[in-house]
Amino acid sequence: MQQSRKRILIIGGVAGGASCAARLRRLCEHCEIVLIDKGEHVSFANCGLPYFVGDVIKEEQKLLVATPDLFQNRFNIEVLVQHEVTAIDRQAKTVSVTNLQDGSETEMHYDALVLSTGAKAIRPPLEGIDLPGIYVLRTIPDSHKLKAAAKNAKRAVIIGGGFIGLEMAENLAALNLQVTLIEMAKQVMPPLDPEMAAYVKSCLEENNIALRLGCAVESFQQMDNGLVVHYAGGQVETDIVLLAIGVTPASELAQQAGLEVGARGGIKVNKTMQTSDPSIWAVGDVVEVEDFVSKLKVTVPLAGPANRQGRIAAGAILETFNPALCRKLSFRGVQGTAVCQVFGLTIALTGTSEKALQRSGITNYQTIYLHPGHHVSYYPGAQPIHLKLIYRRTDGRVLGVQAVGKAGVTRRVDVIAMAIQMGATVFDLEESELCYAPQFGGAKDPVNMAGMIAANNLRHDLELADWHQLHDTSHVLLDVRSEGEFAGGHIDNAVNIPLEQLRKRIDELSSEEEIWLVCGVGQRAYYAVRLLMQRGFKVKVLSGGMQTYRSFVNAGLIDSQTITPAGGQ
Repeated sequence: MQQSRKRILIIGGVAGGASCAARLRRLCEHCEIVLIDKGEHVSFANCGLPYFVGDVIKEEQKLLVATPDLFQNRFNIEVLVQHEVTAIDRQAKTVSVTNLQDGSETEMHYDALVLSTGAKAIRPPLEGIDLPGIYVLRTIPDSHKLKAAAKNAKRAVIIGGGFIGLEMAENLAALNLQVTLIEMAKQVMPPLDPEMAAYVKSCLEENNIALRLGCAVESFQQMDNGLVVHYAGGQVETDIVLLAIGVTPASELAQQAGLEVGARGGIKVNKTMQTSDPSIWAVGDVVEVEDFVSKLKVTVPLAGPANRQGRIAAGAILETFNPALCRKLSFRGVQGTAVCQVFGLTIALTGTSEKALQRSGITNYQTIYLHPGHHVSYYPGAQPIHLKLIYRRTDGRVLGVQAVGKAGVTRRVDVIAMAIQMGATVFDLEESELCYAPQFGGAKDPVNMAGMIAANNLRHDLELADWHQLHDTSHVLLDVRSEGEFAGGHIDNAVNIPLEQLRKRIDELSSEEEIWLVCGVGQRAYYAVRLLMQRGFKVKVLSGGMQTYRSFVNAGLIDSQTITPAGGQ
């Protein structure tokens, strides 16, 4: 380290700023580190806020990851809370700081500056948006306000069906509030593809959450008995409103300083989190980064990437002071790996979605669906995992996965998240060696099964039909379930030949027509494909069987009249 004592200022704490500060001290005992935050808390678990509101987490103290005293005593890092940086003078390398408690102002010099100003809740300019009773949830003070309001409320409206919206729906319902969720998209959990979000929709409806999907909120109105939320096509009365529409980078300070920002308002950074000013770095929700799969620039407000970015920025800063401190770390990009749980249902995803690929004009991909148990069926308590895998047609590289279920979901998505990180293919998933015991999985884990199905497709041992074209192409639809299952509900115009009878009744099929096969979840249809392909028939499988079909119907992607009401679904 050079003889002069270097000062590093970090604006904003929580995940990115706090991790950067701690990493800086671990690597450099001699530099001066000052962390400035305009809030009351420098490092807290904002992902835990919905559960604090819902009384799952009883004590506020549990949400505090690190206090100013801890930073000072353990790391010798000065922390200034309730201090706001109002301006950056890049030429002089100073920042203007206002003490929000007494109004005093000061200037502080820096040798390196880190911006971790985070994101702010979106508040659209709607009529009545600032009325009392309308809340956001980003900070601990926000949670106190919402928690106090919920105690005196009977009805709540949540605007936005993403992660926070779903978690708050569960927590407010647990407080015995009548909850209505309004979402502008035609589905809940917008990061998911619609047919996967259909499982979440069913879960919410089963737990008495009133859904208003495809509805844009237009205004808010104060009434004697509460608020009225007006949306396209209707209105709903409520006591409290939570805005969970999403967030946008809080990059105003960076923009005022003339730093480069992207189209979504995120600060542009290189792979070491350095901004367009070589003395300024940025981390966390405020930055624009590269999507690991699509290579497009995105803003992804997740704690995991923010922590990694903080560590990377710390090493890069110290390298500019002394090349001997180089750690050669760089940010690889984000995959959007995320998980949410609502009413016992786990929703997890990583990588790209099919609709994101379609928006980007990318067509070189294939999707499969499967519904395996989270452990072997003979061990009590097996629960299905509804899984969608997306991979590249040309080489099988894994692009993304979405999974929904009551158990075992995160383990599978985590494995596939690492596979994506390593550039793995479906052939690697097929050969993965994973933990097995009856209560944890099967000898063929769901990850293996996904890889096998996809690999069979790429080897042309299994041709896949497109659910979206179910009624657009000329084919024979063959249902190979049992006669009882078929009678209980089937797709109109389907022919039923149970798998066990197929060899004896094969003369009932024409080799001149393409046959699309369907069963319960896909396994029997695969057996039928192998049988018929070797007899010279042109056959394809509708991936995931009737289980997947129902999700397409529930998502409104397939005409719901195509299933007979003989015995329900």
